Amino acid sequence: MRAHARWAEPAEACGLLAVSAEAVVFFYACTNEDRSPVAFTVDPIEHFRAMQHAESNGWQIGGSFHSHPSGSLSPSPADIAAALDPNWLYLIGSDVGVRAFRIAGGTFEEVVLGH
Repeated sequence: MRAHARWAEPAEACGLLAVSAEAVVFFYACTNEDRSPVAFTVDPIEHFRAMQHAESNGWQIGGSFHSHPSGSLSPSPADIAAALDPNWLYLIGSDVGVRAFRIAGGTFEEVVLGH
């Protein structure tokens, strides 16, 4: 994820997370169609291919990753507004690390990831 974020700079990087039994098992690096430093849209063809791959392995898409080139590791108001599934895991990364969140009802809560 960090390599993908560095590659996408100065735009936000984005990707999808495959999950199985509440664990992240695969990361799909995707194209940010917005090519923006403050917004992202996952390429819909890549999203569909990720879903097909995940399902063929018995997984499901259960989260997303995007970077904040500015370095902030908290969800922005735009991130909160765009979060549609309260069960998804939302990862935000920058050069200083990665944090995970659940976002629902206009609020967010940090999730501690296992090692």
